[in-house]
Amino acid sequence: MKKKNRDIFKRVTTKGIFPYQFAFTLLIPARNIILSPRKLIRRLDLRKNYNVLEVGSGPGYFSAEVARIIPNGKLILTDIQEEMLKLARKRLSRRKITNIEYHLCNGLDFPFEDNKFDLIYMVTVLGEVENQEQYIKEFFRMLRPGGVLSISKHAGDPDKMSIEEIKKLVYGLEFKFDKLYGTKNNFTINFRK
Repeated sequence: MKKKNRDIFKRVTTKGIFPYQFAFTLLIPARNIILSPRKLIRRLDLRKNYNVLEVGSGPGYFSAEVARIIPNGKLILTDIQEEMLKLARKRLSRRKITNIEYHLCNGLDFPFEDNKFDLIYMVTVLGEVENQEQYIKEFFRMLRPGGVLSISKHAGDPDKMSIEEIKKLVYGLEFKFDKLYGTKNNFTINFRK
């Protein structure tokens, strides 16, 4: 049992999928210092009727605020860990937020139709994705024309990718650069379809 606990703890500090056993650390209010839900929302430029996909939602740290901004739209949370989605569902149900759906990812593709979303966003997730190019292609497919792909990264993330690495990955797959917020250590970069 001690080895299992050591392995879980090691996954918190090294590259790879963040363990659901430490999901509580993703909800600590001090996280607002780096990127608060309100700051993220300003960077996403949401509209009330948007259909939004959150990739790698974890326990839903940003989800409640995003869902409140789109009362006439829908927020779909996805994660590769069922336990994370259960935590998010419990947390958001207590807040009585109803314009949300939950979907378990398979790490390859998404079960949504073409041109469905106005916005797809992820925070400290892309570096954890094994099939990054496949995901970016899926995002392009699922975004409506003019839709936005938003990728946020910040210091302290063992899977952090640089602005240049993200641009190189995304530019090669038909997206156009839209906006960059923050600094090279803590940033949100938006691309448009």
